Amino acid sequence: MALTKAELVQQIYKTHPTLSKTQAAESIEAFLRISKNALINGSDLLLSGFGKFNVKDKNSRRGRNPQTGEELTLDARRVITFKPAGILRDKINN
Repeated sequence: MALTKAELVQQIYKTHPTLSKTQAAESIEAFLRISKNALINGSDLLLSGFGKFNVKDKNSRRGRNPQTGEELTLDARRVITFKPAGILRDKINN
C-alpha cells in the first residue's frame, strides 16, 4: 500500500487544525516543487531523520534487448538514488 499525495494532504490537514485543506495541499505542492527543482538542478536533497536523495550521472554503456538479444548502446543519463537515514532504517527494522 502506498501513501498518496491526497492522503498526505489529509494527514497534514488533520494534524494542523489552523490550516485549511487548501493550505495543506499548497504546502505539500510547494515542498514537492522545491524538492523537484533542487534535484533537476543537480543538487542533493537531505532531509534530516529521513534520508538523502542523490543525483548521479551514469555513463553510456553497452546493453542488450532481453527479448531479441540485440546489442545496443544505452545513453548516458542522470538517476536519483535514495539512502535512508540511520534513524529511519532502524525504525523500519525494529
